Amino acid sequence: MNQHIPILAREAVELLRADDPAVKRLIDGTVGGGGHTLALLSAGIDHALGIDRDRSAIERARARLSEVADRARLIHGSYVDIASHAAMTGWRAVDAILLDLGASSLQLDDPARGFSFRFEAPLDMRFDGESEGRTADDLINGLQTDDLAALFYRFGEERHSRRIARAIARRRPIHSTRQLAELVAQAKPKPARHSAKTHPATKVFQALRIAVNGELDALERALPIAVGLLRPGGRLAVISFHSLEDRIVKQAFRKLAMSVSAPPGMASIEETVAQIRLVNRKPLTPADEEIRLNPRSRSAKLRVVEKLERV
Repeated sequence: MNQHIPILAREAVELLRADDPAVKRLIDGTVGGGGHTLALLSAGIDHALGIDRDRSAIERARARLSEVADRARLIHGSYVDIASHAAMTGWRAVDAILLDLGASSLQLDDPARGFSFRFEAPLDMRFDGESEGRTADDLINGLQTDDLAALFYRFGEERHSRRIARAIARRRPIHSTRQLAELVAQAKPKPARHSAKTHPATKVFQALRIAVNGELDALERALPIAVGLLRPGGRLAVISFHSLEDRIVKQAFRKLAMSVSAPPGMASIEETVAQIRLVNRKPLTPADEEIRLNPRSRSAKLRVVEKLERV
């Protein structure tokens, strides 16, 4: 079995203070291959709850964590429901939470899942392949041209979204990853194809995956819930991989770290009390050596916050 390489694992262990005896309970909301959870348990955390929407990821994590199985509970589900999963475990508050966003290398490297244009596969892209949710095939062949263009622009920040959507509409039905990737590449202007550092279809595939799995909506909903689940002094770490994710994390943390007091006579202003402090104001990124060993880590950003004591 190929081992998933956890990105920014050393930094996560350090900033979540895994060696602090007071840090006993961890929730890994995107357990994936179990690499981060294993690193954090090995560093000193007592017990971990691992959650993932991908059933196959749960099985991989179970195999990787077999030697610490008595300290790691694994649940198939979404980190949006992190509070209810914790309650089922008997935890009312936790000391550390980690969210490693996006698709894992194991998902991208599985030809049958349809996440990557490197393989010929059906256009699926669901994290939970056994769910009844929409697939990328449903979106590509079912959306109106304008809606498809809006999807590519919103979730992929694709500059040529309308041009690509029109090309797809002319050639539908499209049912395979290679067919879609080749069509997207042909639809882009030649200068854009030749100047890009990544494959011309990269942003379109990203946009479809995000839309299929409702990733950004889930992230926006989950962040305040996760903060609420932390005990005072507990920390939340989030690893993001593209600007859309990082922007949501940055804005949510900034809002939760802000206190607003209404001046006398201005009762209409909503008062808020800061719930967190920013542990690192600028996101941490992988060192050159990690990028050399794992090129997929190059776009990763780690942001960490700490729950404030109640006033």
